[in-house]
Amino acid sequence: MSLSRRDFARRSAITGAGVALVGSVGAFATTPGALATQDTETADGAELEDTADDLGGIGYGPLVDDPKGILALPAGFSYRIITYSGKTKLESGEYTPSNHDGTATFEGPRGTTLLVNNHELKGPRANWDYPVPLTEGLVYDPAASGGCTVVEVRPGGEVAEWVGIAGTSTNCAGGSTPWGTWLTCEETEDKAGKNGMTKDHGYVFEVDPRDARANRDPKPIKALGRYAHEAVVVDSKRGHLYLTEDASGPNGLFYRWTPPAGFEHGRGKLRTLADDAGVLQAPRCYDSGGRFVDDLSRATKIGTVYGVDWVDVPDRDATTVPVRKQFADGEITRARKLEGMWWGDGGAYIVSSYAREESPVQHDGQVWFYDPKRRTLTLKVLLGVNPDPSVDGAFDGPDNITVSPYGGIILAEDGEGIQHLFGATESGRTYPIARNDLNVGTEEEPEYSEFAGVTFSPDGKTLYANIQDPGILLAITGPWKRQRSK
Repeated sequence: MSLSRRDFARRSAITGAGVALVGSVGAFATTPGALATQDTETADGAELEDTADDLGGIGYGPLVDDPKGILALPAGFSYRIITYSGKTKLESGEYTPSNHDGTATFEGPRGTTLLVNNHELKGPRANWDYPVPLTEGLVYDPAASGGCTVVEVRPGGEVAEWVGIAGTSTNCAGGSTPWGTWLTCEETEDKAGKNGMTKDHGYVFEVDPRDARANRDPKPIKALGRYAHEAVVVDSKRGHLYLTEDASGPNGLFYRWTPPAGFEHGRGKLRTLADDAGVLQAPRCYDSGGRFVDDLSRATKIGTVYGVDWVDVPDRDATTVPVRKQFADGEITRARKLEGMWWGDGGAYIVSSYAREESPVQHDGQVWFYDPKRRTLTLKVLLGVNPDPSVDGAFDGPDNITVSPYGGIILAEDGEGIQHLFGATESGRTYPIARNDLNVGTEEEPEYSEFAGVTFSPDGKTLYANIQDPGILLAITGPWKRQRSK
């Protein structure tokens, strides 16, 4: 049933312009240390004015410089390198591919932990020192350099790694499924003949970490559309898949895919779908007064709630026109750099990494929560524009996201300057977890690669994360604790 603008406006009036809806899922915010130009304000006008000195036990304390120059962590925490591009090797004897990105963990056999790791490699294989090896039977397009590896971490600490899929391009955030597989997403719109590709790209593929035979003869899930995919999550209750698009000119979209009647999810089922199966849709949002919202950057207050209707995508395979360009102004709601997603608390957490001149209002990061039951988007995190990203202390450009078993969310930074893993509690306080100390630039002009692939082990004891360049998978352990909600 469509949630009309009139219905949403009436509901919002009854609940006080949406404030009651906010309370049902909590509201994240940021500390002024993470806000560059403004204080954080909730939708009901209350100020959130935490400082680094009055966090009251939130987080794990200041970060300690790493003498090895890789990862700064709070006191009591430690890290271990699991894979390192160009240094560690696959079971085949080839080097670990570079440009680690999205990652998920799965329970493996005999107490092992399995991870599927995306490698965001775009264009011809000759462009990269360590592309994903073209393992026989696992290749989609032999011209493409990206793909996934599967990493097995054994109880004794031994590590094994092998190819899950090869010959794909620009494998970015992706997402895990409730049935224990990984959906790897291509963040590209390259068609056959462009950038040396021999097949069309911009699709989602399924990778099974437990069954190598299921990954043979890779087939794109064309029902989910062809565009610059970032992340995907699954609503196991309703069967919907939600997907993000990282693109500009115009800004990208947040999508919902509804399966065809009678379809049942499960291992390998998505690849059996017809190319036009189900319905792919983009959002049309409106505020509590029933007014259309053209871009999510217009929300400038924590707790802002938008109602959502869904509009069918005309040509999901983008035969002649990219999907995001198939809508006229006023038809759908856009957002700049829609990045990571994570399913939790009965809905989807969605990251808009930053907004600049391409957007109506500039910011350095938003996290939204989509509630499928209420058909609403609620703004949970808002980062103001960071005036000096080279100075430690502020956070900007969130990308990958995970919901923490210890409360709140954890975000991987992909902004300018210094890069962090940082947490946000349910009451809106942010705190650092790690800082990338690996300088891939020069002493005069330091450069620090983004974090990606942030995810906890199935038992919640280890936080895995990637440093994308040169490509390092890290396991972080320490005295994790439940974060206070207030």
